Amino acid sequence: MTYKKEIEEKRENIIKTLTDKSVLKQKVYDNTFAVFGTIKDILKELAGDINNVVTPVDNRIELVYTDRSGFDAQLKVAGDILYFTMHTNIFQFDREHPAWKTSYMQQDKMNSYSGVINIYNFLADSFKYNRYDDLGYLIARIFVNHEKQYFVEGKRQMALLFTNFGNEEISPNALRRIICTAVQYSLEFDLLVPPYDSVKIATVGQAETKIQHGRMATGKRLGFQFNSDDVLNAP
Repeated sequence: MTYKKEIEEKRENIIKTLTDKSVLKQKVYDNTFAVFGTIKDILKELAGDINNVVTPVDNRIELVYTDRSGFDAQLKVAGDILYFTMHTNIFQFDREHPAWKTSYMQQDKMNSYSGVINIYNFLADSFKYNRYDDLGYLIARIFVNHEKQYFVEGKRQMALLFTNFGNEEISPNALRRIICTAVQYSLEFDLLVPPYDSVKIATVGQAETKIQHGRMATGKRLGFQFNSDDVLNAP
């Protein structure tokens, strides 16, 4: 093969990659960004709807929606914060991922390229008191592809609802179900006292800089493993 022919083949491969994979990834990004915009609208709507009922009971438990940026939003629910964040990159599943077992992905590997929206659960006080060492937990993540097909993986309560990759486009109603399930999960996921031995000793520095300011590292189920109920929902 001559250098000229080799260079021409590489040029054609570059053009094909750009026109096929790169264009597809851009479409995935656009779809995911649009879905994230819908999530923001639903969070704002949900906060207003629930506040009409709970605020007269006790205004300290009202829901507070905050649009943090184009790729981040949060919903404060009593003592919890649900933090929604969209990753700006597009991913393909690794070969061991159960999603590859679906006929949808086996038919066309391009269906596997997905955008990702993560839902984290933090304590509201972690943000209020700037406790930067506090822990948050990923409770679910939403995958969206170029055809707006989606699935959700996460904790058990989230995963059991969604076994539809390749069978259903993501919709506002589906997103409402996901969000309400995440809110309910966070409310039922309680903060547990850490094991005594993990907090029985403190330095003078910790006493001065952390204990006095309420900044001992805190997180739900602190000191306990939190991955025993991870379940993937892909069929």
